[in-house]
Amino acid sequence: MGGEEKMARTVLVTGGAGYVGSHACSSLKAAGFVPVSYDNLSRGFRELVLYGPLEEGDIRDKSRLAAVFAQYKPVAVMHFAALAYVGESVSEPALYYHNNFSGALSLLDAMRDADIGKFIFSSTCATYGTPETQPISESAPQSPINPYGRSKLMVEQALRDYDTAYGLRSVSLRYFNACGAHPSGDIGEMHDPESHLIPRILMAIGGEIEALDVFGIDYPTPDGTAVRDYVHVCDLADAHVAALRYLDMGGATTALNLGTGRGYSVREVIASAERVTGRKVPLRYTKRRPGDPPMLVADAAAAGAVLGFAPKGTDIDRIVESAWAWYAKRRGISGSA
Repeated sequence: MGGEEKMARTVLVTGGAGYVGSHACSSLKAAGFVPVSYDNLSRGFRELVLYGPLEEGDIRDKSRLAAVFAQYKPVAVMHFAALAYVGESVSEPALYYHNNFSGALSLLDAMRDADIGKFIFSSTCATYGTPETQPISESAPQSPINPYGRSKLMVEQALRDYDTAYGLRSVSLRYFNACGAHPSGDIGEMHDPESHLIPRILMAIGGEIEALDVFGIDYPTPDGTAVRDYVHVCDLADAHVAALRYLDMGGATTALNLGTGRGYSVREVIASAERVTGRKVPLRYTKRRPGDPPMLVADAAAAGAVLGFAPKGTDIDRIVESAWAWYAKRRGISGSA
């Protein structure tokens, strides 16, 4: 009976060797589940898989998925295995549609074959494109402006249809800017190449890159730089567990924003990093990137009402502190000045 109970608590986490996926595995384990990471390691990192077994495989390999489902008998799937570079999606759209959309369909069909009916999807605020109003609620039009955002929106649409036709219930979680690192210092943000603002600021401080490129200082924002909603990765991870609980209680298919409702500009994040580290950030100013909206801030009231989502890591200095602790530990940097 003990073995059956253990199997009944298993959750398959695709992309569990990635940034948000590894933190979700930590939250799942803390909540009493057994997270099984399923990752082809093309962009994930074996060293981030600390909270349960790793099964190597591609989400487009239905026979491999079937074998893993048969072995672990998961009660649900959390799906993080997606490519997520906007620029790459523009230059290589086939890669994004094959992996992000076709891969998701292969995964969903393998779930149907294994009679697994609960799915938590790592979606994105990129499905909104360039919204006309801020903060952005779930009722805002979804008009993505790049293949990355379109590939995620296509999966959301498929999920609604899979529920109607097959009873496969899901929660799509539209992240704003995931950031920070686990308080243990054992896992944190790793991408190759790294494109996110906070780690690139730290790379500039640490001398890994010559300077931080600031893309645009002429936005219609208070200080001229782009404003984003930075949500701590541990809050995101906990929201995925809350979404699983919601589905366990019979919750209907839905899509929810995950953000803090507070925006910080690029200049504000730079200032925070200088406060936290005691070091100056070398800067290089350049023109705006095409398609970068001036402001993206979440209205996350629905996630609060449905999931009880109440992010704890909302202070930008605390977020940067956690990222700096992770960065400094990995690179052997001691002290803050």
